[in-house]
Amino acid sequence: MKKTINDLAFLGGSPAFNEPLHVGRPNLGDREQLFKRINDMLDRKWLSNNGPYVREFEQRIADMMGVRNCIAMCNGTVALEIAIRSLELKGEVIVPSFTFVATAHALQWQEITPVFCDVHPQSHTIDPACIEKMITPRTTGIIGVHLWGRPCDIEPLEQIAASHNLKLLFDAAHAFSCSHKGRMIGSFGNAEVFSFHPTKFFNTGEGGAIVTNDDVLASKIRLMKNFGFSGYDNVVYIGTNGKMGEFSGLMGVTNLESLDEFVAVNHQNYKFYEEGLRGLEGLKLIKYDHAEKCNYQYVVLEVDEAVLPVTRDKLIEILRAENVLARRYFYPGCHRMEPYRSYFPHAGLVLPETERLAGRVLSLPTGTAVGQEEITTICQIIRLAVLNSHEASGALSKHAAG
Repeated sequence: MKKTINDLAFLGGSPAFNEPLHVGRPNLGDREQLFKRINDMLDRKWLSNNGPYVREFEQRIADMMGVRNCIAMCNGTVALEIAIRSLELKGEVIVPSFTFVATAHALQWQEITPVFCDVHPQSHTIDPACIEKMITPRTTGIIGVHLWGRPCDIEPLEQIAASHNLKLLFDAAHAFSCSHKGRMIGSFGNAEVFSFHPTKFFNTGEGGAIVTNDDVLASKIRLMKNFGFSGYDNVVYIGTNGKMGEFSGLMGVTNLESLDEFVAVNHQNYKFYEEGLRGLEGLKLIKYDHAEKCNYQYVVLEVDEAVLPVTRDKLIEILRAENVLARRYFYPGCHRMEPYRSYFPHAGLVLPETERLAGRVLSLPTGTAVGQEEITTICQIIRLAVLNSHEASGALSKHAAG
């Protein structure tokens, strides 16, 4: 990394960082413990099919969340698909468009229509006030997405689901190790789904899980994730291969032992960004409720182009020139991706907040791959970009006036 930022790439110099800084660089736990468990797995020659590390991982997650059942899966998308099928959803399901496309695909893959609902401008999560008008006789469920580690407005969603006899599922891919009103995410709705993809602050290499307090539902999910087998050579239900392998299980157990460290690093990084970006009008850093447990895994900025002379996309371009690989989330919104933009070409008319957020949100690097020095430089780059844009805007204004 350069010692000075007075001659950055976007000002005609060389990049601030020699190596790219990514959003979602994997956090890794104790390597010695990891390799010890790998050797143990190899000695056992038990690589899949509900091995001891997967069972230990499931129990640790269930205990941590205070739920009766955790079923580990090969990834979060398959977990979502199996959860949807286990709840016997069909027809139409109401979801936010401001989410990763896997949420919608998990429905469409099973020929269920995702009905896109707008989000609240402050929480960025599905807006209960917009849901009622989306409900039709074909509606069978609601999927809420906990975003950035901040929970949905859970109680109104529960009330709406109950009053209309709808199933309530939560996509909790962002909310591992977070709480709502002192209760851990994972214990709400009919079930909640987690992703342990490498881009998440806690990962199992690749993996996911469904957690639920419904024992009957959990039994069905366990059958479905293993081809419907109940015992040896006895298939009693239609299923697929959604199992988590032992390597992912042991990596999960290992990384759980470093979970507090990962969260502490994220929290510290968030505070560095908070300080470094303080006072920049037109840039809004999302806030977290510090009274709740939070993973702080996303550092998200809203860029108000009505205030700033630099656009969100231009700011991303400037950061990328410096090897800071900031990301647009969740651009352009599921409703503007295929096949949904062909199916629902006018969906954007009822999604004004989604459209607005998709055009102004960006995410910055955090996690164990960055620290105070890198974050200070990133914040200075953003300040310089804003300052240069102000100067350029002022010069253009003077030229126009002259």
